[in-house]
Amino acid sequence: MTTSRTAPAALTPRRRRRWRYLAGLLVLAVLLVVGGRVAWTWLNPLGERAVDRTGPVLLQSIKDMSRYEAATGSFQVVVDLEKDANFLPDAVKGTRTLFVGAGSVDAYVDFSALAKDAIIVSEDRKTATVRLPRAQLEKPNLDNSRSYVFAQQRGLLDRVQDFLSSSPGDQRELYVLAEKKIAEAAVASDLRNRADANTRTMLEGMLKSLGFTKVSVKYTGEP
Repeated sequence: MTTSRTAPAALTPRRRRRWRYLAGLLVLAVLLVVGGRVAWTWLNPLGERAVDRTGPVLLQSIKDMSRYEAATGSFQVVVDLEKDANFLPDAVKGTRTLFVGAGSVDAYVDFSALAKDAIIVSEDRKTATVRLPRAQLEKPNLDNSRSYVFAQQRGLLDRVQDFLSSSPGDQRELYVLAEKKIAEAAVASDLRNRADANTRTMLEGMLKSLGFTKVSVKYTGEP
C-alpha cells in the first residue's frame, strides 16, 4: 500500500509570497517613518533653521610686529562665582556659577625697544654681545571651545529675570574673571623666565651660524 505525501516543494511558492509581502510592508513602514520625519522637519511651525547672513570681513588695520614669541603657557581655571541677596534666601534670590575657563598666555621679547648700543660686535667680528629687555606677557587668550559653564544654581527671582531678559545667561563677567585669574597665574609662573631662556638660545644659535665664536646675551638688570 502506497501512502501519498505532499511534496515540500509545493509549499515553497506560498512561503515566498508571504515573505515578499512582509518585506514590502516593512519597506513601506520605513518609508512612512522617514518621510514623516522629513515632512515634520519642513512643516513644524516651531522648528528652527540657521541662516548665515554675515557680511564680508573688513580689514581695519595692519601692524608690523618686532618681537619674538618665545614661549606659550596653557592655563585652566574653575571660576566659582556666587551672588547673594542681603535679606533673601538663596532659593529666592541668588546665583552660584561654576565656570571652566581655558586659555593661553604668550610671552615675547620686544626687539623694537632695543637701544643703539644693544648689540656690540668686536673688531675681528668673532665676539658679539647683545642686551635685551625682559620678556613680557600678552593678555590671556581664552579658548571658547574649551570654556563653558559647568554648573549653575539660580534662585526663583533670577530664573524669572532670565526668562524675561533679552540676553539671559550673560557670561561676559565669567570670561573677564577667568582672564584675570589666568593673567595672575601667568605672572606668578615661570613663563617669562622660560621666554628669556628661549630667546637667549635662539640668538646664540643664530649669531654662531653667522660666524661668531663667542656670543653673550644679557637682559636688563643683569651685570
